[in-house]
Amino acid sequence: MYDEDDSPDYRPVRRFPKVPLDRRFWAFFIDFLCAWILSALAGAALQWLFFLVAWFTLRVGLVERNQGQSLGSWAFDIKVIDIRYRIPELVSLSKREGILGGLGMLAMYGLQINFANPISMLILVSPLLACCLVAIADEEFNQAFHDRIAETYVIQTQRGFSLDLRIKEIVAELRDNMQR
Repeated sequence: MYDEDDSPDYRPVRRFPKVPLDRRFWAFFIDFLCAWILSALAGAALQWLFFLVAWFTLRVGLVERNQGQSLGSWAFDIKVIDIRYRIPELVSLSKREGILGGLGMLAMYGLQINFANPISMLILVSPLLACCLVAIADEEFNQAFHDRIAETYVIQTQRGFSLDLRIKEIVAELRDNMQR
């Protein structure tokens, strides 16, 4: 009835190395911080619009043109692929980043009100946390909620800057120099 590639519950047979969750977090954080800084230039009234434009530029436009990597993904050697092991199409990327960008925008507002209203901050940040915590429960593919909806996977790649490994080397070198 269905071709093997067209079946709705098709899961990849190939195994890619899982991306550690801390790498995914820091890659997201770099992209989030870039979009937040760019949107802060717009002022309070249009900050949400500028955040979403910056987010889609960084996470959809750049990913489509940069072999599945955003700025944060490039810094930590990870990339996004679709169910057929290639760079996701624009629609899949838009679904994925629409969910993540909307939740990131709520988290941005929550972090801006920070300690003035801690309950509101927790309420605004919690949907993003819940979306990403799904990746911890998925032991096979580490797919977060937005990855499941868009049918994408985050994998490790050799193409990137390896920022976390470089920082670990620098810290180890500094520690050795301090002990001498």
